[in-house]
Amino acid sequence: MTDSASASREPQDRRSLTATRSLLLKPDQIVRDNRGLARAAMASGVIFVIAGLVKFVFHHWELHAFRSFGLPWPSELEIFAGIVEISGGVLLVLRRLVAPAATFLAVTMVVAIISSGILHGDIIPSLTLAPALLVVMLYLLARTLNLWS
Repeated sequence: MTDSASASREPQDRRSLTATRSLLLKPDQIVRDNRGLARAAMASGVIFVIAGLVKFVFHHWELHAFRSFGLPWPSELEIFAGIVEISGGVLLVLRRLVAPAATFLAVTMVVAIISSGILHGDIIPSLTLAPALLVVMLYLLARTLNLWS
């Protein structure tokens, strides 16, 4: 590649990086600037951290539950869910990378609602807390991505 081609591509790369950074960081600032969103993010984050820790502290109990849901690779999925819930929860508490964290956590809640709640019949927490957390994640996403003011 010639120097001129490289130089002309550099502003394009920089714009792309700036757009990506804005998409990731703008929601964080929106949450930090809005007391209600900040409280929702932090409260749900604490709940996710606790739920994730349960998957490690009560590993055998949770593993039994994951096996009963009929999911493939129950041991691996339990660990993966715990990591997603803890890391996503910490990010929400810190109000960092809110949109990606809320997206991953929303998907996790959909899986919990379907596999544990609907298909297995577990009412608590799969048909109580999980739907409430899903609503909060969708609300955070809608408000921070300007889908709903």
